[in-house]
Amino acid sequence: MDIINARSHGAKVQHDVGLRAYMVKVFLYMALGLLLTGVTAFAVVSSPELFAKIHYSGLGTFVMIAPIGIVLFLSFGIQRLSASTAQILFWTYSGLLGVSLSYIFALYTGSSIARIFFSTSGLFGLMAFYGHTTRKDLTNFGSFLFMGLVGIMIASLINIFMKSSATHFVISILAVIMFTGLTAYDVHMIRRMYYEGGDSEVMHKKAILGALNLYMDFINIFIRLLHLFGDRK
Repeated sequence: MDIINARSHGAKVQHDVGLRAYMVKVFLYMALGLLLTGVTAFAVVSSPELFAKIHYSGLGTFVMIAPIGIVLFLSFGIQRLSASTAQILFWTYSGLLGVSLSYIFALYTGSSIARIFFSTSGLFGLMAFYGHTTRKDLTNFGSFLFMGLVGIMIASLINIFMKSSATHFVISILAVIMFTGLTAYDVHMIRRMYYEGGDSEVMHKKAILGALNLYMDFINIFIRLLHLFGDRK
């Protein structure tokens, strides 16, 4: 009996170590993606000619649409892609989004960008910790959060024509709430994906897809909080 208990304990420890390494890989990919986005955005805004060429021409439209296409291709085609291709697409997405978001350095003060970034990091960290440690099954919240995001997207499209500042304010608050909830949900689902298992190639792709989801949660919370509380130049 002692031998069986020892083996069971050893298997559990090994499993926990594997989960810890997997989660570290996911968050490392996410952090590097955010770093690439920030560096790219700062590089673009540091060159007035490049900034003008991107944001005051048809190239700006491409830079805004291309990341959406990459996300869809990566999310729905992950099973057909190799891990190395998925990784390249993730870095490409992060870089292009940095180009697209370079406008925030032109609109908002550096101090407010830093303040909102650290506030976002704290909020994101708390929800990620909750999603990782909670014993509640958050799976059922996925459909609710998804429908909420669809509603926010529709309202945002309508408000493009309405141009209502009050509506924009409400949408931003709801978006922060939704993406905050999605952070806990996505971390919870990343754990579930690990428990489903797979070979090293499959687990690598799962880590990249998980990092992509968390990256988008972080970026959306950051942008919405910046719209709400950022100091414009």
